[in-house]
Amino acid sequence: MRVMVIVKASTDSEAGRTPGTEQLAEMGKFNETLVKAGIMLAGEGLHPTSRGACVRFDGKQRTVIDGPFGETKELIAGFWLWQDRNLDEAIEWIKRAPFDGGEEIALRPVFEADDFGDELTPELREQEARHAAQIQSQTQR
Repeated sequence: MRVMVIVKASTDSEAGRTPGTEQLAEMGKFNETLVKAGIMLAGEGLHPTSRGACVRFDGKQRTVIDGPFGETKELIAGFWLWQDRNLDEAIEWIKRAPFDGGEEIALRPVFEADDFGDELTPELREQEARHAAQIQSQTQR
């Protein structure tokens, strides 16, 4: 099961304040543990929303909204993508993360092809497999 681990934004992350050397080193050790255990597939921090944009879709109309965006509690500061046996395993891993400042972390299972049942036809499954292979070859450059 793939799980997206979402690090919620804080007033510090939205202000563009990055972690200090000690925090980065601790997170690096934690990430190394995840990589060695075969759990971590990806992980990145995100710039503040003041450097981003949103696109709102309304029928054929597209509206671009420049950041910063609403309440910090609804924003994302970073993420991991993990491969775990189940959600309980992911929860046990995140409990070991070196957070101690009131951070809130959300864990969300990622849809897999089988989750869509018969609606994901053999042709659509083949298309998804082609996309995955293309992405893999592009990231290996």
